[in-house]
Amino acid sequence: MTKALMIQGTGSNVGKSMLVAGLCRAAVKRGLNVRPFKPQNMSNNAAVVADGNGEIGRAQALQALACGVLPHVDMNPILLKPESDQGAAVIVNGRHLTTCKAREYAQLKPDLMQAVLDSFERLKSECDLVIVEGAGSPAEVNLRKNDIANMGFACAADVPVVLAGDIDRGGIIAQMVGTQAVLDDVDKAQIAGFMINKFRGDPRLFDDGYELIKDQTGWPGFGVLPWFGKAGFLPAEDALDLRGTDDDQGLHVVCLGLSRIANFDDLDPIGMEDGVRLTILKAGEALPGDTDLVIIPGTKSTRQDLAFLRDQGWDTDIYAHVRRGGHVLGICGGYQMLGTEIDDPHGIEGPAGSSQGLGLLNVKTIMSPEKTLTRVEAKHQPSGTVMSGYEIHIGETTGPDRDHAFATIGNVPEGAISESGRITGTYLHGLFTADKFRKAYLQNFGAESGMDYASVVNDTLDALAAHLEEHLDIDALLKCAR
Repeated sequence: MTKALMIQGTGSNVGKSMLVAGLCRAAVKRGLNVRPFKPQNMSNNAAVVADGNGEIGRAQALQALACGVLPHVDMNPILLKPESDQGAAVIVNGRHLTTCKAREYAQLKPDLMQAVLDSFERLKSECDLVIVEGAGSPAEVNLRKNDIANMGFACAADVPVVLAGDIDRGGIIAQMVGTQAVLDDVDKAQIAGFMINKFRGDPRLFDDGYELIKDQTGWPGFGVLPWFGKAGFLPAEDALDLRGTDDDQGLHVVCLGLSRIANFDDLDPIGMEDGVRLTILKAGEALPGDTDLVIIPGTKSTRQDLAFLRDQGWDTDIYAHVRRGGHVLGICGGYQMLGTEIDDPHGIEGPAGSSQGLGLLNVKTIMSPEKTLTRVEAKHQPSGTVMSGYEIHIGETTGPDRDHAFATIGNVPEGAISESGRITGTYLHGLFTADKFRKAYLQNFGAESGMDYASVVNDTLDALAAHLEEHLDIDALLKCAR
């Protein structure tokens, strides 16, 4: 019979996604047929599944890769994509169901549990082991009623839980002991043990603290995991993890840190190149004068983030950058911003209305209720190189600069390039994962690329699995699964 194990955290961003990816790869190397699962995820960094029939959290796509299988909507049946400080789009089984505020979503959750359990059962039917990732923390007991992300799911599906804590942020003993203190007896009974993540230095220095947690909670410990230095080679899901590079030489690429930035893993292959210096521009910061290429990334709320861009004064900086001969690349929502107008007559992303674009491309966008979700293979027109990517957007973009296509999908033109050749827009996400395209693109700026990106990611997953095997009791962890 298929077994399952769930990794929950003492808080957000304690490394659950990375732990699940590493455990998936470690279990696969032991000969098991494994699937990842996250009942509910909140992220604007989404991946289009292999058949193009929906979207899931980027972390679950990475975990699927760790398992050696294609991503599927059952791996993340509920995806919340924040559109404002109070509201989010609700994606169920890969497709948009509704947009609602937090209070409204709380009332919707009881109806979503069955979809979660159905997806979980379908996954169980095709593998030996399902490794489940929680969301946030089970200590948020104020959210326990109708919970589908942590203990609510674990109890409903009878999945044992291992609690992970992040020692790097401090207070790890309080994290663990405090979590147990607020859980009720039913939820406590689901916890099979704990592990410590992100330790810097000699783990033996925490021996006394580790024993104290065991004594205070009665839980067995599965080990102390040192900081994994190669984590930056794997796609991040949380925008809080967005970071640039420490280089001070090479091609200077600056990405605007939009407030609703989405699918930002588009930047990963660029940031990993030796000859590239990547800067993530934060709110209030000015565009550096030595910038070679500005990237305006995807966003969940194009018109809101266009206003955010202007509030930072980045529009003025970009115009000056272009006057100096600089280049600009807009991806998805960033592409829409580069045009002359963004019209949202149906109020898809907020109040109905229209916004004036940056006017650097002679195109305009009209938002529509239909969402494009597809995986594609495209041919970059200037270089003739082929790239695989995906589209995940609403809106249709038209205009004269579309005659100078960025790429073609089959015989259909995609994206736009200005007459100067220095302003480019495209709906294609994941374009820089294509080694030949990335090499050709960077060569235009005098930078070289010799990296095999897919191999780097796969090798990093192997290294992560080995890291877990060295420092955690994986045998004992897997024995907890039932």
